[in-house]
Amino acid sequence: MSVPHPAVEKAVATTLATEHGRFAMLGYRDRGGIDHVALVLGDPARASSRARPPLVRLHSECLTGDALGSWRCDCGEQLRAALRLIGAEGSGVLIYLRGHEGRGIGLMSKLRAYALQDEGLDTVDANLRLGLPTDKRDYAAAAAILHDLGVPRIRLLSGNPDKAAQLAELGIEVANRVSMPVAERPENAFYLQTKRLRMGHDAALTSLDVWEGLIDGEAPTGPMTEPGAVLLDRYGPLVRPGSLVIGQLAQSIDGFIASRTGDAAYVSGSEDREHLHRLRALVDAVVVGAATVRADDPQLTVRAVPGGSPARVILDPAATLPPELRVMDDGAAPTLWCIGPDAAAPEDVKPHVAVVRLPIRQTGSGWRSGFAPADVLAALAARGLTRVLVEGGGRVVSAFLSAGLLDRLYLTTAPMLIGDGVPGVRFSGRDRLADALRAPARRFILGSDVCTEFDLAALRHTD
Repeated sequence: MSVPHPAVEKAVATTLATEHGRFAMLGYRDRGGIDHVALVLGDPARASSRARPPLVRLHSECLTGDALGSWRCDCGEQLRAALRLIGAEGSGVLIYLRGHEGRGIGLMSKLRAYALQDEGLDTVDANLRLGLPTDKRDYAAAAAILHDLGVPRIRLLSGNPDKAAQLAELGIEVANRVSMPVAERPENAFYLQTKRLRMGHDAALTSLDVWEGLIDGEAPTGPMTEPGAVLLDRYGPLVRPGSLVIGQLAQSIDGFIASRTGDAAYVSGSEDREHLHRLRALVDAVVVGAATVRADDPQLTVRAVPGGSPARVILDPAATLPPELRVMDDGAAPTLWCIGPDAAAPEDVKPHVAVVRLPIRQTGSGWRSGFAPADVLAALAARGLTRVLVEGGGRVVSAFLSAGLLDRLYLTTAPMLIGDGVPGVRFSGRDRLADALRAPARRFILGSDVCTEFDLAALRHTD
Protein backbone atom coordinates (compact mmCIF):
# COMPACT_ATOMS: atom_id res chain seq x y z
CA MET A 1 0.00 0.00 0.00
CA SER A 2 1.27 3.46 -0.84
CA VAL A 3 -0.18 6.81 0.16
CA PRO A 4 0.26 9.09 -2.86
CA HIS A 5 1.95 12.46 -2.87
CA PRO A 6 -0.81 15.06 -3.26
CA ALA A 7 -1.82 14.63 -6.91
CA VAL A 8 -4.56 17.24 -6.95
CA GLU A 9 -4.95 20.88 -6.05
CA LYS A 10 -8.16 22.27 -4.61
CA ALA A 11 -9.21 25.17 -6.82
CA VAL A 12 -12.57 26.33 -5.51
CA ALA A 13 -15.20 25.63 -2.87
CA THR A 14 -18.90 26.45 -3.16
CA THR A 15 -22.26 24.80 -2.49
CA LEU A 16 -24.77 22.94 -4.64
CA ALA A 17 -28.39 22.58 -3.61
CA THR A 18 -30.05 19.44 -5.02
CA GLU A 19 -33.15 17.40 -4.36
CA HIS A 20 -30.96 15.12 -2.24
CA GLY A 21 -29.55 17.86 -0.02
CA ARG A 22 -27.22 20.84 0.00
CA PHE A 23 -23.73 19.60 -0.86
CA ALA A 24 -20.39 21.30 -0.43
CA MET A 25 -19.01 21.39 -3.98
CA LEU A 26 -15.23 21.33 -4.27
CA GLY A 27 -13.33 21.74 -7.52
CA TYR A 28 -9.95 20.00 -7.93
CA ARG A 29 -7.36 20.00 -10.73
CA ASP A 30 -4.99 17.07 -11.15
CA ARG A 31 -1.40 17.11 -12.44
CA GLY A 32 -2.61 16.45 -15.98
CA GLY A 33 -4.74 19.59 -15.95
CA ILE A 34 -8.04 17.67 -15.71
CA ASP A 35 -10.71 19.12 -13.45
CA HIS A 36 -12.72 16.95 -11.04
CA VAL A 37 -15.56 17.72 -8.64
CA ALA A 38 -16.26 16.39 -5.14
CA LEU A 39 -19.77 16.71 -3.72
CA VAL A 40 -19.60 16.41 0.07
CA LEU A 41 -22.60 16.00 2.36
CA GLY A 42 -22.49 16.07 6.16
CA ASP A 43 -19.23 15.25 7.93
CA PRO A 44 -17.73 12.22 6.15
CA ALA A 45 -14.31 12.82 7.72
CA ARG A 46 -15.78 12.23 11.17
CA ALA A 47 -17.74 9.20 9.96
CA SER A 48 -14.59 7.70 8.42
CA SER A 49 -13.32 6.64 11.85
CA ARG A 50 -16.58 5.00 12.88
CA ALA A 51 -17.67 1.40 12.55
CA ARG A 52 -19.86 2.41 9.61
CA PRO A 53 -17.74 4.70 7.40
CA PRO A 54 -19.28 7.12 4.90
CA LEU A 55 -20.69 6.20 1.52
CA VAL A 56 -18.44 7.25 -1.35
CA ARG A 57 -19.11 7.06 -5.07
CA LEU A 58 -16.29 7.46 -7.63
CA HIS A 59 -18.26 8.32 -10.74
CA SER A 60 -16.59 8.27 -14.14
CA GLU A 61 -17.99 10.93 -16.43
CA CYS A 62 -20.36 9.65 -19.11
CA LEU A 63 -21.91 12.30 -21.33
CA THR A 64 -24.34 9.89 -22.95
CA GLY A 65 -25.56 8.39 -19.70
CA ASP A 66 -25.25 11.26 -17.23
CA ALA A 67 -26.48 14.16 -19.38
CA LEU A 68 -28.36 12.57 -22.28
CA GLY A 69 -30.08 9.74 -20.41
CA SER A 70 -28.71 6.87 -22.50
CA TRP A 71 -29.97 3.37 -21.71
CA ARG A 72 -27.01 1.71 -23.46
CA CYS A 73 -25.25 1.87 -20.09
CA ASP A 74 -26.35 2.34 -16.48
CA CYS A 75 -24.09 5.30 -15.70
CA GLY A 76 -26.71 8.02 -15.40
CA GLU A 77 -28.92 5.86 -13.21
CA GLN A 78 -25.94 4.96 -11.01
CA LEU A 79 -25.11 8.66 -10.62
CA ARG A 80 -28.64 9.52 -9.53
CA ALA A 81 -28.89 6.48 -7.28
CA ALA A 82 -25.61 7.36 -5.57
CA LEU A 83 -26.78 10.91 -4.84
CA ARG A 84 -30.05 9.56 -3.53
CA LEU A 85 -28.36 7.07 -1.19
CA ILE A 86 -25.85 9.63 0.10
CA GLY A 87 -28.69 12.09 0.62
CA ALA A 88 -30.75 9.51 2.50
CA GLU A 89 -27.79 8.72 4.76
CA GLY A 90 -27.07 12.40 5.36
CA SER A 91 -23.31 12.01 4.89
CA GLY A 92 -20.99 10.95 2.10
CA VAL A 93 -18.94 11.95 -0.92
CA LEU A 94 -19.49 11.74 -4.66
CA ILE A 95 -16.37 12.36 -6.75
CA TYR A 96 -17.13 13.12 -10.39
CA LEU A 97 -14.05 12.08 -12.35
CA ARG A 98 -13.55 13.79 -15.68
CA GLY A 99 -11.27 12.27 -18.29
CA HIS A 100 -12.93 8.90 -17.69
CA GLU A 101 -15.31 9.00 -20.67
CA GLY A 102 -15.66 5.51 -22.15
CA ARG A 103 -13.56 4.01 -19.32
CA GLY A 104 -10.83 6.49 -20.21
CA ILE A 105 -10.70 6.13 -24.01
CA GLY A 106 -12.49 9.44 -24.71
CA LEU A 107 -15.82 10.42 -26.17
CA MET A 108 -15.11 9.92 -29.89
CA SER A 109 -13.47 6.54 -29.29
CA LYS A 110 -16.46 5.54 -27.18
CA LEU A 111 -18.82 6.43 -30.01
CA ARG A 112 -16.70 4.41 -32.45
CA ALA A 113 -16.92 1.50 -30.00
CA TYR A 114 -20.70 2.01 -29.94
CA ALA A 115 -20.77 1.60 -33.72
CA LEU A 116 -18.90 -1.72 -33.42
CA GLN A 117 -21.29 -2.82 -30.67
CA ASP A 118 -24.15 -2.09 -33.08
CA GLU A 119 -22.59 -4.81 -35.26
CA GLY A 120 -22.67 -7.32 -32.41
CA LEU A 121 -19.36 -6.89 -30.56
CA ASP A 122 -19.42 -6.56 -26.80
CA THR A 123 -17.79 -3.58 -25.07
CA VAL A 124 -14.51 -5.42 -24.45
CA ASP A 125 -14.04 -6.66 -28.02
CA ALA A 126 -15.11 -3.31 -29.47
CA ASN A 127 -12.31 -1.54 -27.57
CA LEU A 128 -9.79 -4.18 -28.56
CA ARG A 129 -10.81 -3.94 -32.25
CA LEU A 130 -9.98 -0.23 -32.04
CA GLY A 131 -6.58 -1.02 -30.52
CA LEU A 132 -7.63 0.49 -27.19
CA PRO A 133 -7.43 -0.90 -23.65
CA THR A 134 -10.51 -2.41 -22.07
CA ASP A 135 -10.30 0.00 -19.14
CA LYS A 136 -7.83 2.89 -19.10
CA ARG A 137 -9.03 4.53 -15.88
CA ASP A 138 -7.01 5.06 -12.75
CA TYR A 139 -8.18 6.44 -9.44
CA ALA A 140 -5.11 8.31 -8.18
CA ALA A 141 -6.93 11.65 -8.36
CA ALA A 142 -9.93 10.22 -6.50
CA ALA A 143 -7.71 8.81 -3.76
CA ALA A 144 -5.88 12.13 -3.44
CA ILE A 145 -9.21 13.96 -3.11
CA LEU A 146 -10.34 11.56 -0.38
CA HIS A 147 -7.07 12.07 1.49
CA ASP A 148 -7.52 15.83 1.18
CA LEU A 149 -11.03 15.50 2.61
CA GLY A 150 -9.73 13.43 5.53
CA VAL A 151 -11.70 10.36 4.45
CA PRO A 152 -9.27 7.41 4.35
CA ARG A 153 -11.91 4.75 5.13
CA ILE A 154 -15.10 4.35 3.14
CA ARG A 155 -18.00 2.23 1.99
CA LEU A 156 -17.69 2.23 -1.77
CA LEU A 157 -20.81 2.56 -3.90
CA SER A 158 -19.75 0.24 -6.70
CA GLY A 159 -20.13 -3.23 -8.16
CA ASN A 160 -16.57 -3.08 -9.53
CA PRO A 161 -13.98 -4.85 -7.34
CA ASP A 162 -11.11 -3.28 -9.34
CA LYS A 163 -12.03 0.14 -7.97
CA ALA A 164 -11.67 -1.15 -4.42
CA ALA A 165 -8.34 -2.83 -5.23
CA GLN A 166 -6.90 0.35 -6.79
CA LEU A 167 -8.05 2.47 -3.85
CA ALA A 168 -6.42 0.06 -1.41
CA GLU A 169 -3.11 0.48 -3.27
CA LEU A 170 -3.56 4.23 -2.96
CA GLY A 171 -4.08 4.22 0.80
CA ILE A 172 -7.88 4.21 0.97
CA GLU A 173 -9.45 1.44 3.03
CA VAL A 174 -12.67 0.10 1.51
CA ALA A 175 -14.61 -1.39 4.43
CA ASN A 176 -17.11 -2.85 1.99
CA ARG A 177 -18.80 -2.21 -1.31
CA VAL A 178 -22.47 -1.27 -1.45
CA SER A 179 -24.74 -1.82 -4.42
CA MET A 180 -27.01 0.82 -5.86
CA PRO A 181 -30.66 0.33 -6.77
CA VAL A 182 -30.24 0.30 -10.55
CA ALA A 183 -32.11 -2.28 -12.59
CA GLU A 184 -31.14 -3.92 -15.85
CA ARG A 185 -32.95 -2.82 -18.99
CA PRO A 186 -33.27 -4.70 -22.29
CA GLU A 187 -31.09 -2.00 -23.85
CA ASN A 188 -28.16 -2.53 -21.46
CA ALA A 189 -28.51 -6.19 -20.45
CA PHE A 190 -25.71 -7.33 -22.83
CA TYR A 191 -23.47 -4.49 -21.61
CA LEU A 192 -24.02 -5.44 -17.97
CA GLN A 193 -23.51 -9.14 -18.72
CA THR A 194 -20.18 -8.31 -20.34
CA LYS A 195 -19.07 -6.35 -17.28
CA ARG A 196 -19.87 -9.33 -15.07
CA LEU A 197 -18.46 -12.11 -17.27
CA ARG A 198 -15.39 -10.40 -18.73
CA MET A 199 -14.51 -7.61 -16.32
CA GLY A 200 -15.16 -9.22 -12.95
CA HIS A 201 -18.06 -7.05 -11.81
CA ASP A 202 -20.41 -8.47 -9.20
CA ALA A 203 -23.03 -10.99 -10.22
CA ALA A 204 -26.64 -9.88 -10.43
CA LEU A 205 -28.70 -10.21 -7.25
CA THR A 206 -32.22 -11.55 -7.14
CA SER A 207 -34.93 -9.72 -5.23
CA LEU A 208 -34.64 -12.37 -2.49
CA ASP A 209 -30.88 -11.74 -2.19
CA VAL A 210 -31.54 -8.03 -1.81
CA TRP A 211 -34.28 -8.52 0.76
CA GLU A 212 -32.18 -10.91 2.85
CA GLY A 213 -29.42 -8.30 2.86
CA LEU A 214 -31.85 -5.64 4.02
CA ILE A 215 -33.27 -7.66 6.89
CA ASP A 216 -29.69 -8.45 7.94
CA GLY A 217 -29.16 -4.70 8.26
CA GLU A 218 -26.87 -4.01 5.30
CA ALA A 219 -27.50 -3.09 1.70
CA PRO A 220 -26.14 -5.95 -0.46
CA THR A 221 -23.36 -5.71 -3.01
CA GLY A 222 -23.84 -6.28 -6.72
CA PRO A 223 -26.09 -5.33 -9.62
CA MET A 224 -29.72 -6.27 -9.24
CA THR A 225 -32.73 -7.49 -11.07
CA GLU A 226 -35.47 -4.88 -11.37
CA PRO A 227 -37.45 -6.18 -8.33
CA GLY A 228 -34.27 -6.13 -6.26
CA ALA A 229 -33.53 -2.56 -7.30
CA VAL A 230 -37.03 -1.53 -6.27
CA LEU A 231 -36.60 -3.14 -2.85
CA LEU A 232 -33.24 -1.49 -2.19
CA ASP A 233 -34.47 1.89 -3.37
CA ARG A 234 -37.61 1.72 -1.24
CA TYR A 235 -36.28 0.16 1.96
CA GLY A 236 -32.53 0.82 1.83
CA PRO A 237 -32.83 4.03 3.91
CA LEU A 238 -34.31 1.97 6.76
CA VAL A 239 -31.31 -0.31 7.32
CA ARG A 240 -29.00 2.30 8.79
CA PRO A 241 -27.84 1.45 12.32
CA GLY A 242 -29.27 3.18 15.34
CA SER A 243 -32.76 3.82 16.60
CA LEU A 244 -35.60 4.25 14.13
CA VAL A 245 -39.27 5.05 14.64
CA ILE A 246 -41.60 4.55 11.69
CA GLY A 247 -45.28 5.36 11.45
CA GLN A 248 -47.51 3.48 9.02
CA LEU A 249 -51.18 3.94 8.20
CA ALA A 250 -53.56 3.17 5.34
CA GLN A 251 -56.57 5.40 4.91
CA SER A 252 -59.18 6.33 2.34
CA ILE A 253 -58.55 9.31 0.13
CA ASP A 254 -60.87 11.32 2.37
CA GLY A 255 -58.93 10.39 5.48
CA PHE A 256 -60.64 7.44 7.23
CA ILE A 257 -59.14 4.09 8.27
CA ALA A 258 -62.47 2.29 8.82
CA SER A 259 -66.19 2.76 8.35
CA ARG A 260 -68.51 4.14 11.03
CA THR A 261 -69.01 0.56 12.28
CA GLY A 262 -65.27 -0.01 12.60
CA ASP A 263 -65.03 -2.25 9.53
CA ALA A 264 -61.49 -1.92 8.12
CA ALA A 265 -61.28 -5.04 5.91
CA TYR A 266 -59.70 -3.79 3.78
CA VAL A 267 -58.93 -0.14 3.15
CA SER A 268 -55.82 -0.82 1.06
CA GLY A 269 -54.95 -3.67 -1.26
CA SER A 270 -52.63 -6.67 -1.13
CA GLU A 271 -49.56 -4.75 -2.35
CA ASP A 272 -49.86 -2.34 0.57
CA ARG A 273 -50.28 -5.21 3.02
CA GLU A 274 -47.08 -6.77 1.64
CA HIS A 275 -45.38 -3.40 2.15
CA LEU A 276 -46.58 -3.42 5.77
CA HIS A 277 -45.11 -6.89 6.32
CA ARG A 278 -41.79 -5.68 4.89
CA LEU A 279 -41.76 -2.86 7.40
CA ARG A 280 -42.47 -5.32 10.20
CA ALA A 281 -39.54 -7.48 9.09
CA LEU A 282 -37.18 -4.50 9.41
CA VAL A 283 -38.01 -3.51 13.00
CA ASP A 284 -37.66 -4.86 16.52
CA ALA A 285 -41.15 -3.98 17.72
CA VAL A 286 -44.56 -3.09 16.30
CA VAL A 287 -46.82 -0.79 18.37
CA VAL A 288 -50.63 -0.75 18.19
CA GLY A 289 -53.42 0.56 20.36
CA ALA A 290 -55.89 -1.63 22.18
CA ALA A 291 -58.80 -0.31 20.08
CA THR A 292 -57.16 -1.59 16.92
CA VAL A 293 -56.51 -4.98 18.48
CA ARG A 294 -60.12 -5.30 19.65
CA ALA A 295 -61.54 -4.24 16.29
CA ASP A 296 -59.27 -6.26 13.98
CA ASP A 297 -57.82 -9.07 16.12
CA PRO A 298 -54.56 -8.81 14.12
CA GLN A 299 -51.62 -11.22 14.29
CA LEU A 300 -48.97 -8.46 13.80
CA THR A 301 -46.49 -11.01 12.44
CA VAL A 302 -44.44 -11.27 9.23
CA ARG A 303 -46.10 -13.70 6.84
CA ALA A 304 -46.16 -12.20 3.35
CA VAL A 305 -42.36 -11.85 3.04
CA PRO A 306 -39.22 -13.51 4.45
CA GLY A 307 -38.03 -12.29 7.83
CA GLY A 308 -38.69 -12.68 11.52
CA SER A 309 -41.65 -11.20 13.36
CA PRO A 310 -41.06 -8.26 15.70
CA ALA A 311 -42.17 -8.04 19.30
CA ARG A 312 -45.80 -6.96 19.55
CA VAL A 313 -46.45 -3.95 21.79
CA ILE A 314 -50.07 -3.37 22.79
CA LEU A 315 -51.03 -0.03 24.38
CA ASP A 316 -53.93 -0.83 26.72
CA PRO A 317 -53.95 1.61 29.67
CA ALA A 318 -57.05 0.10 31.31
CA ALA A 319 -56.04 -3.54 30.66
CA THR A 320 -59.27 -4.26 28.79
CA LEU A 321 -58.11 -6.81 26.20
CA PRO A 322 -59.72 -10.26 26.52
CA PRO A 323 -57.37 -13.24 26.65
CA GLU A 324 -58.80 -14.93 23.53
CA LEU A 325 -57.41 -12.31 21.13
CA ARG A 326 -54.61 -13.68 18.99
CA VAL A 327 -51.85 -11.42 20.28
CA MET A 328 -52.66 -12.57 23.80
CA ASP A 329 -53.11 -16.23 22.96
CA ASP A 330 -51.16 -17.49 19.93
CA GLY A 331 -47.54 -17.25 21.12
CA ALA A 332 -46.45 -16.36 17.56
CA ALA A 333 -44.21 -13.53 18.80
CA PRO A 334 -43.20 -11.97 22.13
CA THR A 335 -45.89 -9.56 23.27
CA LEU A 336 -45.55 -6.58 25.60
CA TRP A 337 -48.91 -5.71 27.15
CA CYS A 338 -48.54 -2.09 28.25
CA ILE A 339 -51.06 -1.18 30.96
CA GLY A 340 -51.54 1.62 33.47
CA PRO A 341 -49.96 1.58 36.95
CA ASP A 342 -53.29 0.82 38.66
CA ALA A 343 -54.90 -1.40 36.02
CA ALA A 344 -55.96 -4.86 37.16
CA ALA A 345 -54.14 -7.48 35.09
CA PRO A 346 -54.90 -11.21 35.26
CA GLU A 347 -52.14 -13.36 36.69
CA ASP A 348 -52.56 -16.19 34.18
CA VAL A 349 -51.36 -14.48 31.01
CA LYS A 350 -49.63 -16.73 28.46
CA PRO A 351 -45.83 -17.16 28.72
CA HIS A 352 -45.21 -15.06 25.59
CA VAL A 353 -46.96 -12.04 27.17
CA ALA A 354 -45.03 -9.67 29.42
CA VAL A 355 -46.92 -7.05 31.42
CA VAL A 356 -45.34 -3.59 31.26
CA ARG A 357 -46.72 -0.83 33.46
CA LEU A 358 -46.42 2.74 32.20
CA PRO A 359 -47.56 6.05 33.72
CA ILE A 360 -50.77 7.68 32.51
CA ARG A 361 -50.28 11.21 31.25
CA GLN A 362 -52.21 14.03 29.63
CA THR A 363 -50.53 14.30 26.24
CA GLY A 364 -51.63 17.84 25.42
CA SER A 365 -51.77 16.89 21.73
CA GLY A 366 -55.48 16.38 21.40
CA TRP A 367 -55.09 12.70 22.23
CA ARG A 368 -56.99 11.63 25.34
CA SER A 369 -55.19 10.66 28.52
CA GLY A 370 -52.98 7.66 28.04
CA PHE A 371 -49.36 6.73 27.57
CA ALA A 372 -46.95 9.42 26.40
CA PRO A 373 -45.19 8.22 23.23
CA ALA A 374 -41.80 9.09 24.75
CA ASP A 375 -42.55 6.79 27.71
CA VAL A 376 -43.41 3.96 25.32
CA LEU A 377 -40.17 4.36 23.38
CA ALA A 378 -38.11 4.58 26.58
CA ALA A 379 -39.65 1.34 27.87
CA LEU A 380 -38.88 -0.40 24.59
CA ALA A 381 -35.32 0.94 24.46
CA ALA A 382 -34.72 -0.40 27.97
CA ARG A 383 -35.51 -3.84 26.53
CA GLY A 384 -33.20 -3.37 23.53
CA LEU A 385 -36.07 -2.63 21.13
CA THR A 386 -34.91 0.50 19.34
CA ARG A 387 -36.30 0.00 15.85
CA VAL A 388 -40.03 0.57 16.18
CA LEU A 389 -43.00 0.52 13.81
CA VAL A 390 -46.06 2.43 15.03
CA GLU A 391 -48.79 0.70 13.06
CA GLY A 392 -52.14 1.88 14.36
CA GLY A 393 -54.66 3.02 14.78
CA GLY A 394 -54.98 6.57 13.64
CA ARG A 395 -54.97 8.04 17.14
CA VAL A 396 -51.77 6.24 18.14
CA VAL A 397 -49.89 7.13 14.94
CA SER A 398 -51.08 10.72 15.26
CA ALA A 399 -49.84 10.90 18.87
CA PHE A 400 -46.33 9.83 17.87
CA LEU A 401 -46.43 12.25 14.94
CA SER A 402 -47.58 15.13 17.17
CA ALA A 403 -44.83 14.34 19.68
CA GLY A 404 -42.22 14.71 16.92
CA LEU A 405 -40.93 11.19 17.48
CA LEU A 406 -41.44 9.66 14.02
CA ASP A 407 -38.40 9.47 11.76
CA ARG A 408 -40.51 8.39 8.79
CA LEU A 409 -44.21 8.14 8.08
CA TYR A 410 -45.65 5.86 5.40
CA LEU A 411 -49.16 7.03 4.62
CA THR A 412 -51.04 4.95 2.05
CA THR A 413 -54.15 6.41 0.44
CA ALA A 414 -56.68 4.12 -1.18
CA PRO A 415 -58.97 5.27 -4.02
CA MET A 416 -62.17 5.10 -2.01
CA LEU A 417 -64.45 7.61 -0.30
CA ILE A 418 -65.81 6.46 3.08
CA GLY A 419 -67.61 9.68 4.01
CA ASP A 420 -67.40 9.29 7.77
CA GLY A 421 -65.92 6.73 10.09
CA VAL A 422 -62.76 6.17 12.08
CA PRO A 423 -60.33 8.99 11.25
CA GLY A 424 -56.76 8.46 10.14
CA VAL A 425 -53.99 10.98 10.75
CA ARG A 426 -55.22 13.91 12.83
CA PHE A 427 -53.21 16.44 14.85
CA SER A 428 -53.36 20.10 15.87
CA GLY A 429 -52.75 22.14 12.76
CA ARG A 430 -51.54 25.65 12.06
CA ASP A 431 -53.45 28.77 11.13
CA ARG A 432 -51.53 29.30 7.88
CA LEU A 433 -50.78 26.79 5.16
CA ALA A 434 -47.30 28.27 4.98
CA ASP A 435 -46.70 26.79 8.44
CA ALA A 436 -48.10 23.34 7.60
CA LEU A 437 -45.93 20.28 8.23
CA ARG A 438 -43.88 19.67 5.09
CA ALA A 439 -41.12 17.11 4.78
CA PRO A 440 -39.12 15.55 1.94
CA ALA A 441 -41.39 12.92 0.41
CA ARG A 442 -41.39 10.04 -2.05
CA ARG A 443 -44.36 8.21 -3.51
CA PHE A 444 -44.75 4.56 -4.42
CA ILE A 445 -47.52 3.01 -6.47
CA LEU A 446 -48.80 -0.09 -4.69
CA GLY A 447 -51.41 -1.59 -6.98
CA SER A 448 -54.30 0.88 -7.00
CA ASP A 449 -53.00 2.60 -3.84
CA VAL A 450 -50.44 5.39 -3.43
CA CYS A 451 -47.98 5.27 -0.53
CA THR A 452 -46.33 8.56 0.44
CA GLU A 453 -43.15 8.34 2.51
CA PHE A 454 -42.42 11.43 4.64
CA ASP A 455 -38.81 11.81 5.80
CA LEU A 456 -39.57 13.55 9.09
CA ALA A 457 -36.04 13.06 10.44
CA ALA A 458 -34.78 15.34 7.66
CA LEU A 459 -36.76 18.20 9.21
CA ARG A 460 -34.90 17.80 12.49
CA HIS A 461 -31.56 17.82 10.67
CA THR A 462 -32.36 21.18 9.08
CA ASP A 463 -33.71 22.91 12.20
